[in-house]
Amino acid sequence: MNTIGEIADILKKIKSAVIFTHMRPDGDTVGCAVALCRAFCLLHKRCEVVNEGEIPQKLRFLAGTERIHRAPSLDAQAYICVDCSDETRLGDLQKTFLKGAKKRMTVNIDHHISNTSFCQYNFVRERASNCENIADILQTMGVRFDGEIASALLMGMVTDSGGFSHEDVNGDSFRAAAICADAGADVARITYEAYKKQSRARAELYAEVISRIRYSLDDRLAVAVVPLGALEGHGLKPDATEGIVDFALGVDTVEVSACLMEVRKGQFKVSLRSKGSANVNEVARTFGGGGHVLASGCMLFGETEEVLERLTHAVSLQL
Repeated sequence: MNTIGEIADILKKIKSAVIFTHMRPDGDTVGCAVALCRAFCLLHKRCEVVNEGEIPQKLRFLAGTERIHRAPSLDAQAYICVDCSDETRLGDLQKTFLKGAKKRMTVNIDHHISNTSFCQYNFVRERASNCENIADILQTMGVRFDGEIASALLMGMVTDSGGFSHEDVNGDSFRAAAICADAGADVARITYEAYKKQSRARAELYAEVISRIRYSLDDRLAVAVVPLGALEGHGLKPDATEGIVDFALGVDTVEVSACLMEVRKGQFKVSLRSKGSANVNEVARTFGGGGHVLASGCMLFGETEEVLERLTHAVSLQL
């Protein structure tokens, strides 16, 4: 494992880079990538950001998101992965990354406990958000934050920490956020875009799903299910389900909350959250996923009731 100083020195020497973000992008991976790419531009390095899919609407107000591509167009010296625990998290870009990595320098900057150190150079440090790691690296590089870098980083910090409410938030999280705020991050807009803004259609979907939450294990597990066709029925995209998993965690008896989104018949994208008594990273690993002790994800296959039974059993082993 490399130190933060070693990674900073490597990034300063790189003349061009493609920055890879994980599938189903969130505020942290996008914030990391946009901020790092902007820093490279300020240092007169060629750079571009790639993601396999669409960037969620709530993130598109960030400068730089309009320049995120579906595949690399730059013949870069280095491939950099941010907020990715392993190659599979790149989705459809995994093959592109692995093929290009054979003749390029690869760098991995992440904060997931399940990270496999899959690159040539790896910096993995558990923090509430990976944007905190990127912020420290950019400061070590001597990069002066502008409003674009600051807003991108703060977006990742806010969203991945649950508005600075998760148990892994500490003084370093607030110090990093303060630096971004002082550098011109638009705090009010970031908060609004991340947690408050939504369409009527999304509000109606949210109400439907929340009203059907299922409780088990003496009400310590709560599961919200977004059935196949629900998003299409409301004219929404998958990012509209973000935040649903967090709702039930506010119920006093609930220790683990899960959101199951049926992405195709018999296939569910599972998001997991824990108050701390259960390690949901271990739950996710049971099904080939991973993430953090308090927040993880995986895929489950089968009929709804079968999937619920398997998930409930895996969670029971952690409670």
